Amino acid sequence: MEEKQIKIGITQGDSNGIGYEVILKTFSDSRIFDLCVPVVYGSLKTTSFYNELLTATGMPPLDIQVIHDAQKAVTGKLNLLRCVDDNIPEPGKLTEAGGKAAFMSLEAAVADLKKGVTQALLTAPINKRSIQSSEFIFPGHTEYLEKHFGDSQHPSLMMLLNDCLRVALVTGHIPLSEVSKRVTTSVILDKLAVFNKSLQEDFCIIRPRIAVLALNPHASDNGHLGNEETEIIIPAIEEADKNGLSVFGPYAADGFFGAHLYRLFDGVLAMYHDQGLAPFKTLAMDNGVNFTAGLSKVRTSPAHGTAFDIAGKNKASENSFRHALYTLIDVYRNRKKFQAATSNPLRKQYVDKSGDKEKLDLTKEE
Repeated sequence: MEEKQIKIGITQGDSNGIGYEVILKTFSDSRIFDLCVPVVYGSLKTTSFYNELLTATGMPPLDIQVIHDAQKAVTGKLNLLRCVDDNIPEPGKLTEAGGKAAFMSLEAAVADLKKGVTQALLTAPINKRSIQSSEFIFPGHTEYLEKHFGDSQHPSLMMLLNDCLRVALVTGHIPLSEVSKRVTTSVILDKLAVFNKSLQEDFCIIRPRIAVLALNPHASDNGHLGNEETEIIIPAIEEADKNGLSVFGPYAADGFFGAHLYRLFDGVLAMYHDQGLAPFKTLAMDNGVNFTAGLSKVRTSPAHGTAFDIAGKNKASENSFRHALYTLIDVYRNRKKFQAATSNPLRKQYVDKSGDKEKLDLTKEE
């Protein structure tokens, strides 16, 4: 029987960004409580600060339930689990306190997710500079969550998506000067395997069609602009094809997006961060979702950052955060359905074809 509501842990992100604003705006629509039981890991003082700011400009006040244990979260309300120091936020400013609050929220939410108190995780944006400390030495959420919920044998995969486009990355938050060193045939094959598996299990696509982008301009123009395509990317595509994946390319990125070829595929694998995310955010900034594939738990995030320039001004759109919430619920349900459908597969049957007549022998494996 499908769960009607799942309990979702929600991190507050940087307290000086737009995290609280998009969270509160999203849950101002009470119909969402029919889908989930939200638990925000944050600060009462900061929540009250942004709630008062938004209600002063016309948003109905939210009924917030303050709790100290996620197991005691109530349905029909926005639950606030107090786990962050009650500092007064400074909207739009990069501060140590804002980064510390983001980490405290993330740490508490991950702990409950590990224990099974919550079923999935939705993260509000962090500032990658302010959150850095001796406890958080990661480029971003993706790498931190891979440490806690990743598979040591396979990498996680950063994927940006909306209703018509899914873009995944071979390399993530690294300097551009390092990209060519990290793009190898084995890495591409690992990413393709995780991408294909996620499209099947998390998005119910039986035989995904994946486009692979080239690294060099014009896909290297037959080797005139580099050799990564012929020596690294094409061999990876050919090997993936032998492994049963439907993989195509490599495509020159500019022409691929310019001609809207992404509409022909279920997913697009880009070689580096901006190659995939610049066109994606041009097409889908308002409703884009960041999803981490390859984790044992479902995690999504809005596609935007902390947006310090508009923080505290009631200018932030909650669309991306709301889509991240809906995507999280869909993926969680899809994964459950896939697990149920494949948990007891029929065993292969042995057929004796040595004589004139084929004979089915149920005592042997094929």
